[in-house]
Order: sequence, then structure tokens, then C-alpha cells
Amino acid sequence: MKRREIVRIFGGTVITGAIAPRELFAHAVPHGHWHPPVLPHVRHLPQHSQPVRVSGVDVSVSIIGRVAVTTMTMTLHNAGHSQQESEVLIPVPANSAIHEFGLEGAQGKFPGKLIPRDEARRIYDEIVRRSLDPALLEFAGNGLVKSSVFPVPARGSSRVRLVYEQILEIDGDRIDYALPRTESPAYQVPWAVEVDWQIKGGIAGVYSPSHDMAERRVGGARMKLTNSGKMQPGSLLLSATRREKDGATASIMAYPENKNRGYFLLLLSPPAIENKQSVKRELTIVIDKSGSMAGEKIEQALKAATQTIEGLEDGEAFNIIVYNEAVEHFAAKPVIKTREVLLEARKFIAGIRVSGGTNIHDALQTAIHQNPTPDMLPIVLFLTDGVPTIGQTQEKKIRAAIAAGNTHKRRIFTFGVGVDVNTPLLSRLADDSRARATYVLPKEDVEVKVARVFRRLSGPVLSEPKLTTVDHQGQPLAGVVTDIMPARLPDMFDGEQLVVIGRYHHEKKLHFTLTGNDLKGPRHFHFNLSLKKSSKANSHVPRLWATRKIAVLTEALRDLGSENGTAVNMQDPKVKELVDEIVRLSTEHGVLTEYTAFLARDGMVFANDMHRRAVTRASAEIKGKAVEKRSGAASVNQDWNIGKAKSATKLNRDNGYLNDRLEKDSVGALCQIADKAFYRNGNEWTDSSLAGKKIDPSQSVTVNVSSPEFKKIATRLITDNRQSCLALGDNIRITIDQKTYLIQSGK
Repeated sequence: MKRREIVRIFGGTVITGAIAPRELFAHAVPHGHWHPPVLPHVRHLPQHSQPVRVSGVDVSVSIIGRVAVTTMTMTLHNAGHSQQESEVLIPVPANSAIHEFGLEGAQGKFPGKLIPRDEARRIYDEIVRRSLDPALLEFAGNGLVKSSVFPVPARGSSRVRLVYEQILEIDGDRIDYALPRTESPAYQVPWAVEVDWQIKGGIAGVYSPSHDMAERRVGGARMKLTNSGKMQPGSLLLSATRREKDGATASIMAYPENKNRGYFLLLLSPPAIENKQSVKRELTIVIDKSGSMAGEKIEQALKAATQTIEGLEDGEAFNIIVYNEAVEHFAAKPVIKTREVLLEARKFIAGIRVSGGTNIHDALQTAIHQNPTPDMLPIVLFLTDGVPTIGQTQEKKIRAAIAAGNTHKRRIFTFGVGVDVNTPLLSRLADDSRARATYVLPKEDVEVKVARVFRRLSGPVLSEPKLTTVDHQGQPLAGVVTDIMPARLPDMFDGEQLVVIGRYHHEKKLHFTLTGNDLKGPRHFHFNLSLKKSSKANSHVPRLWATRKIAVLTEALRDLGSENGTAVNMQDPKVKELVDEIVRLSTEHGVLTEYTAFLARDGMVFANDMHRRAVTRASAEIKGKAVEKRSGAASVNQDWNIGKAKSATKLNRDNGYLNDRLEKDSVGALCQIADKAFYRNGNEWTDSSLAGKKIDPSQSVTVNVSSPEFKKIATRLITDNRQSCLALGDNIRITIDQKTYLIQSGK
């Protein structure tokens, strides 16, 4: 006779499906009895009561317009010696309709009942009261699917399949989809997600602020997305914008600080290409042929040059410039691509040999002073593996000369090959010209990196775009938005979506004009964007703004450095002001870099006189790294990190970065949840608003999760879309309405 057991599996681990707040809550108990779920890493369960756990979740989402069908297959694993029955709770969006629920491969389906969110909240409250763990309440506001699953075989697995449908929220031209998942940093269950989205009339772009998703377009009206690698905690958020037939597309997400002020995120897509025609390109490839390029580097660089030239459309123009201490070129000015010219270019490339030093200044001067090809966008791909050694060698003078001499507005895409390059110079040359810097790290392929950038440059749809804030009559208006990043927009390419972030100081609407040039000449687009749906649920917006702002401030400090050893006075009031703001934003938003990781790692965030001490420490970190390191691995990693943060479009919950050994690193003892940051302080998670303050236990109200007071606190958090803070579990010190609470389970 089988032993009958019930396994309760709570939502945090599988979050889109079933699962457990922090890891997977799975707790097996004899039939007829119920005990609170126990996290396996907290206490070992007896051998006869091995927990059923979620070992993986596969999700397939099909969206046509606004109708989304989500199919989730959850694998339940039973490590015990007897088969078990599981009671499964699966948070789903409140407006869902259940199509199917059952054990995969079994006859018939289980009666999967959809419980409305109000009733789901009551169930959550009861489970929290009995289990003394608040984490489950992070799913309050969702609906709930509740059912028993049998059997989960001994030492085996069962797969549960749930299919639900929902009508997605729409905001102007934007459609939003959310897949509920826990924000607990301890969650480890692997997920695999595929999304197939179709919109009649075309998709301008699909954006996720929460996760990296690989995109593949299938025509103009369909997009397929898959998650790439391990998924960081938090719900998967996706937004698709519908393509406008004759114009650019804009959509806004806003986060309010108060009634008249907050943060905004603007999604911009260029107009559709008519007959696949776009602005033609004039491409100049500039290749370093100094002695250090010998071997695989030069071979890959020359293959990249051949590949990019052959990838040009007929009728587009190109030139090839090579340099060591001297500068040579294929032609006196860019030539139109033809079969005959292409054959001559191949011969020129085949004859290139390495030797000598590195004259970066003269090579760039030759590239930017070429006579431009009419009606084409001039682009330079500049490759080097070293620092300037011949001619003008001072970083700032080279940058100033190129900026002043680039009268034809050539975009200079720079490629630093290896680590012995002047990374601040390459990054700023690119940034100054509306382009990007790329670093080819040791063991990476030059050809692959160049090809990846070149594919992006498949003809801009809108060049030299400019975004202006205006009033309702279209006249420029100052002060309504501030701190817009990027301050200068890059060229806009077909199929790309530009993410612009800033702060707003208005109550109802924002008006923008977007200008630029395409094949028809100057273009002008006007957008009226409502702030009525500004919500604290858009917590990614202020955090992404802070990420970019910190990067911009750090880059300003990095610009103070010089390769000639000139000392920088970090006590200068203007310099201290920048460092002070970096520390403030880092602490408040929980956005730490290699320069401020000590705040969490060393616990300085809770030290007396924290801010002053942190500014002093950060100044030393920034001076020793950002200001003084101009080349080598310890310089490459900084420009890589700064560049990624300046263009951040997705949350970086673990504050991951590339360290000075070019290895991936992250910052522990810190958790970004909702719009708050929490630092680890002993056995507590402490709200960042308490950083630098002496925490007097008598000034905090201790609340047990089984008390009536806790229900009031949970309701207040839900009202502010901050209930996911409860995913941290036990011992949460949090500030709510200027009052501090210590939430404890009493376990």
C-alpha cells in the first residue's frame, strides 16, 4: 500500500509556474498533517520525508497581437523512497483563463482551478501565517492556479503542464507581457523560455528591461525570442511596439517620485524602410599594420576587411587605409564598389605586411579628411592593437584634433585588439562621433567582432537624429525633462529600438520632436506621450537611469586622466562633487561598480559617517583605476564596463562586471528588489534608506509575520508595488512611510 503524502510547492522558485519563494519550497509530510515548508539549505529533512522540488521550468509563449497563450511545463522531482502527491500553487496573471492543466503523459487532465487575486491573497495570507515565511506574498496581486498532482514517482520526476491565455495590456502603440517569477536572489531553478510574437502591420521592436533575450526577426510582423543563459531573478517583462506605416514609433514608461516628478524610459523606433531602401554607406577601413599585429591578429583583420567590403551593397563606396609609422591608402578617396574595383582591393589587401610603430593620429587624420561621397553616410572602422608610439602620442591632443577636423561627420567605430591599447582614447573617439568602441579580448576573433558591428550598420534609416522637448504647439520647451541619456542619439537602424532614459518634471503629458535625415532628406516626427500610467511597478526605470548616470559621471572622471602622468587633484571641489554623486546614487539605487563594491563587500554602508568615508574610499578607487590606468587589462575592463553601463537597457541585479583580470565578477551582500535596494547586515537585509544611519533597535517596530500588523504592512507594500521585497524572507528591516520596521518570522 502506497504511503500518501502531500507536498506543498510555493511560488518563488518557479515563479511563472509554481514554486517556492527562495529556493523551491517543497515539504513532504504524512497525510492528514501539515507543517510549515522548510528551505532545504536551512534544515535537513528526515530521509523518509524527502521534499519534492521543482528541477526545471520550460515556457513557450505564443502572442498574436494582444492575445497571449503561455504554456508552462514544470518538472517535479521526488528524491524520496515512495511516490508522493503534491499540492501545487502556481501564480499567474490575474486576467488569465486556464485552457489546460495536468500531468504530462497521463490520461485526462487535473482540475486546475483559477483563483481570483483577492481570494489568492487570502490563501497566501493563510499559508504565510502557518509557515511563518512572508516570501509567498511577493505574488499578491496575481491570480492563482491550485491543484493536487499525483503521482510524483519515488526517485523520479513528473512533468506538469499548464496552458493559460490572457489579453495583454496596451499603452498607445506598446503591448506589455509579464511572466511571473520570483525576485529572490537565492532562486536557482533553471528556466528556458521561448516567445513567438506576431503583430499585424509589423513590429517596430520588442524590449525587455528584465532579461537578456536573443531576437530573431521572421519578416516584418513576427519576432522570436529566447532567453540566453541563466535567467536572473524577477519576472520576465516584454514590450512590443507596433510599427507605424509612415513614421517613427515612440512609447513611454514612467516611474513617479511624486505627482509632478519622476523618471521616464522612451522606446524609439525609426520609420519603416520603403522598398528596403536605406541611406547608402561610405566605408573606410583603417588597419594597424605595426609589428605587434603580426600573426593571427593581422590575418583576422584582413579577413574582416575583405568581408566587410564584400558585404557592401553595389553602388556603396569604400576605401582601405593601413598604417604603421607611415600611412598608405588603397585610393585617394572612397571609390564606388564594382566588380573590377573589388578585385583591385583584394590585391591591395593581399599585399599588406606588418612592421614598424603605431601612428594613430596621422591614420585618423587621413581617414577623416577624405573628400566625402555625396548622399552617403561616412563610416570609419578603425583597428589597432597598441597605443600611439609615432607622431602625436598624447591622448587628449589626438582626440581634440580628430574632433575638430572631423568636419564631414564621419562615424569612427573603434576596435581595440588585445589589452595593450589606450582604451579611453578609443572609447571617446567613438563616442565623439556617434559611434561605438569594441574591444577584442585575448582569444576572441577580430573577424567575428568586426562582422558583428558591420551587420548592425546595414544602412541607417535615420541619421543624425535629435530629440527635442517641446510644448503642445511644437515650440522648444526647457526644464520639463532633464538628465536625458544618451545626450546625443546615435544613428537609428532598421529593426533597432533606441532606449532613452531621463527625468521628467511635469504632471500630464510630455511632447517630443524627433528630427533626422533619410533618403527623402530632413524628417520631422512629433510625439504626444501621456504620463497617466506612470507607476511604481516600473521600478526598472529609475534603476536603469542610475546605472547610466553613474557611468557618465565615471567617464567624466576618467577623462581627467592622461597617459603622460599628470597628477589629478581628487580634492578639487568639482572632482569631489562627481565622486559624491556617484556614491549617493550607488548607495540609494544599489547600483555598485568596481569602484564602489566595497560599500557592500566591506559593510561600509552601515559605518558611522558612512558617506564621507565612502567618498574618500571611492576617490582612491577611481583615481587608481579610472584616472591612472590608460592601457592594459586593468584599463580594458573599465571601458568595457563603462560602455555597457552607459547604454544599459536591462537590469543588472547582481551588479556583474568585468574585473581587472577580464573575468566576470559580481557584488554580493546586496539585493535589488522592486524600486528598493537592501544590504546584508549580519542576519538582516537592511533598506538602503538606512545607509549611514545608526540603527537603534528601539526606533524600529518589530513585526511578526503572524501578527495583524504584518497584514497591514503587506497591504501597504502591495499598494506601492513593493510586495516583492518580502521575497527576502526573514529579518527584513524596511522603511515604509518614514517609519522603520523589522519583519521577523519568529521561527
